[in-house]
Formats: sequence, structure tokens, C-alpha cells
Amino acid sequence: MKRESVKGSTQIKEVGYDESTQTLEVKFRNRSVYQYDGVPSATHEALMAAPSMGGYFYQNIRDVFPYRRVE
Repeated sequence: MKRESVKGSTQIKEVGYDESTQTLEVKFRNRSVYQYDGVPSATHEALMAAPSMGGYFYQNIRDVFPYRRVE
């Protein structure tokens, strides 16, 4: 999945999203990569627009959607 670099986040380095499968992929600054299933496009858009991406991620994505480590 193609990811785009994120600027200004101390925790998240890159984010990718596949709308057809509603899969969100997050690469963290520690280099681990996780995919989250069933993430609506509105949640992805809100993550990308959040003033604190890490804060939004931990409150609205991390423990809400099923995930797996991919790298």
C-alpha cells in the first residue's frame, strides 16, 4: 500500500489508506507498520486533518478497529 509522509507528528511517520477495502496503514516513527481494518474514509480524513495525529489515532483508531502488524 502506498503511504504518504506525515509532518509534525512525533509518533506517526507515514499513513496509507485503501478506500476499497477500508484498510488504514500506519508506519510509526519506531518503524513498525500496522494495518487497521474497517476504517471509514471519514476517520482517515479526520486523522489526516487532526492537530494531533497521535492523539486522534490513540483515541479513535488504535483500540477501535481490528489490526495486525505487517512489517
